[in-house]
Amino acid sequence: MSKLTLDRILQSQGFGSRKYCRSLIEDGEVAINGEVVDDYRFTPDTDGLAFTLFDEEWTYREHVYIALNKPANFECSRKPSHHPGVLTILPEQFSWRDVQPVGRLDHDTTGLLLMSDDGAFIHAQSSPKRHVPKVYAATTHDAVTDELIAQLLGGVQLHDEPAPLAAVTCRKLDAHLLEIVLEQGKYHQVKRMLAAAGNHCSALRRTAIGGLQLNALDLEEGEWCYLDAAQLGLLVPA
Repeated sequence: MSKLTLDRILQSQGFGSRKYCRSLIEDGEVAINGEVVDDYRFTPDTDGLAFTLFDEEWTYREHVYIALNKPANFECSRKPSHHPGVLTILPEQFSWRDVQPVGRLDHDTTGLLLMSDDGAFIHAQSSPKRHVPKVYAATTHDAVTDELIAQLLGGVQLHDEPAPLAAVTCRKLDAHLLEIVLEQGKYHQVKRMLAAAGNHCSALRRTAIGGLQLNALDLEEGEWCYLDAAQLGLLVPA
């Protein structure tokens, strides 16, 4: 049973300061089970709590776990410098509740990006010790050859890295398109590995993290969705 008052619940969901949330309640903007609740001290059970605010239905979530199909020219930063931040794609309340990208994609890289306000989840997903495979589709400037794939699988030496980095798997998808699976998550790793192997990455898209496939989420570029427990389970390495 929740011990949170209704104003604290709204605040926790990113609808503004506690004072502002109190005013929303007192102004009759919040309804639970079709009944307006104007007492901010009301303490509903948060388990499965659904409420209406501004005539829109919401469900209480202690934490949010989000998948975004990231478009190009958005930065994975809360303080972007040259392009809009990915948080501008999401509803405003996610910024209030401190939702952050889990890791980063370059501004020109598209595809699957996880976001959450759960610090432990963000840390766990970002840790290189977990060895979560990340799958990318890379468009190359020069044609994909057997020699290129062999180099990427065997390991290439990157500047400032103590040892060569190798792809977990790598396969040709088309004349200028390859799928590469990595576990390390180094800075600009796919682009740098292709450059070290004598090619150039002209476009990059992340298509999966662990067993979570972007195609299975059915998201157009710029669209997002909440992840449920089963989908989160796909992020755990086998």
